[in-house]
Amino acid sequence: MVHDSSDDVVVQTRPMTPSPSPDLPDWDLTDAELRAAGSVKWTWDGADVLPAWVAEMDVRPAPVVLAAVHDAVSRGMFGYPPRDDVTGLPDATAAFLLRRFGLTVDPDRVVLCGDVMAGVRLTLDALCEPAPVVVPVPSYPPFLDVVPLTGRVMVPVPCTTGIGIGIGSLPALDLDAIAAALAGGARTVLLSQPHNPLGRAFSRAELEALRDVVLAHGARVISDEIHAPLALAGATHLPYASIEGTADHVTTVVAASKAWNLPGLKCAQLVAGNPADLARLRGVVHVANHGVSPLGVVASVAAYTHGEPWLDAVLAHLTAQRDLFGQLVSQRLPDVSWQPMQATYLAWVDARGTGLDDPCAVALETGRVRVQPGSLFGLGYHGFARVNLATSARRLEQIVDRLATAWTR
Repeated sequence: MVHDSSDDVVVQTRPMTPSPSPDLPDWDLTDAELRAAGSVKWTWDGADVLPAWVAEMDVRPAPVVLAAVHDAVSRGMFGYPPRDDVTGLPDATAAFLLRRFGLTVDPDRVVLCGDVMAGVRLTLDALCEPAPVVVPVPSYPPFLDVVPLTGRVMVPVPCTTGIGIGIGSLPALDLDAIAAALAGGARTVLLSQPHNPLGRAFSRAELEALRDVVLAHGARVISDEIHAPLALAGATHLPYASIEGTADHVTTVVAASKAWNLPGLKCAQLVAGNPADLARLRGVVHVANHGVSPLGVVASVAAYTHGEPWLDAVLAHLTAQRDLFGQLVSQRLPDVSWQPMQATYLAWVDARGTGLDDPCAVALETGRVRVQPGSLFGLGYHGFARVNLATSARRLEQIVDRLATAWTR
């Protein structure tokens, strides 16, 4: 509750979130139910195509989130969102980051924005020099678009196999190449961590090494941590901002949208590393940072405050899906290789062994399954594919069966 002394009116701004619920995630939706929900994933193609591309989960909403949004709708919460400091979301974000990742954040440094990419663009414009931007590739495709959109040159830096840094054959940041790009004039590293599409949860040693490179060249890091809550069994997410010595050059972008499947509700959070950065982010004209949905605020508070039991059950299912996918690939896709992801629900597969010129096009034409072409993630990744595993076990088997129909010679 906030008291407005100017007109002596008490305004309800914090959403009335239900008590924690024991309800488990429901993955048992039919194709017809998913199409009726109307998301882009399930309406892009005809009913004969099985979608395994865009990063949405085939799960019913978390009950606590659904109840909070229903309550907000019943109260007519359709106006412009209130100021950040009276929504309750900065406090909920900070509390979640502390509980989940041990990251201490001053709620006053949490700035709401419409979505993660809006936050990335705002940070580039408000905080970063008009100099080239390093983007490790393969990369989430909007990263490749947002840099030139701000008038900057993008410097793609391919990831390595990880040899020599103690993580076996896992893909890793090429720190030497990043250092060379920064020495050549780049001043920002656009980091996806956990990484999309490689599924890496970067280690402390890797992040500390990146910090050292960035500090040596006076650069900045924008750390997109939207997948932070989706570290799978056996892995841990470590926020880049938790690394000592990063506060003066990092801006972190987080959201509840991936972990609780809320992308359409348009709400993300920027975490400024220091007071000076915060002042610059707060000081932009309104049109530079708008589009936050009040329903997204309500949903995010509910998710961060009471949604962790549901999230933990989601992670158990996604870990099982990762393991099932590995079994199915070994049994039914002999010409495909992949590295099991540590985080996210997105598998990055190498289908070049199929000998097909365009495996993803053949998957759609012959197998009637849509996966995302690797060519969208940067030059040099033609023949790779990103496959969404966040669905039921039954449907995942169907996805692999259709890929086998298309890719097995």
